Amino acid sequence: MQVEVVSPEAITYSGEASMVVARTVGGGDIAFQAGHVPFIGVLEVWSAKVIGDDGGTEFAVHSGFIQMANDKVTILSDVSEAKEEIDVDRARKAQSAAQAAVAADETDTEAIGALKRANARIAVATGEVAH
Repeated sequence: MQVEVVSPEAITYSGEASMVVARTVGGGDIAFQAGHVPFIGVLEVWSAKVIGDDGGTEFAVHSGFIQMANDKVTILSDVSEAKEEIDVDRARKAQSAAQAAVAADETDTEAIGALKRANARIAVATGEVAH
């Protein structure tokens, strides 16, 4: 099936895959293979995995939408970063700053969003999942 991962800046990925796995808001993880019924969902800030014959790749996606139609998956994300493009040191610094801001004010939605984005970047780049 055809897959495109698109952000406002660029097409991050375009190619063939045997499976795509992403996390949707309120729906958990969902996997798509050829022949899947049409679907549109809102992306959670997390990872999207594109799995193909070459093993595939993983992206940190920051909100957006995922659509499956006619054996094509399209991920439209505010930001999509391939695993190899993520600066782990920068993500860890952002994570620390966001954790401190959330500790100071648990209702700070900007800090909560920043923490989710940093956690997603770190999880994609290193496999570490924050608790």
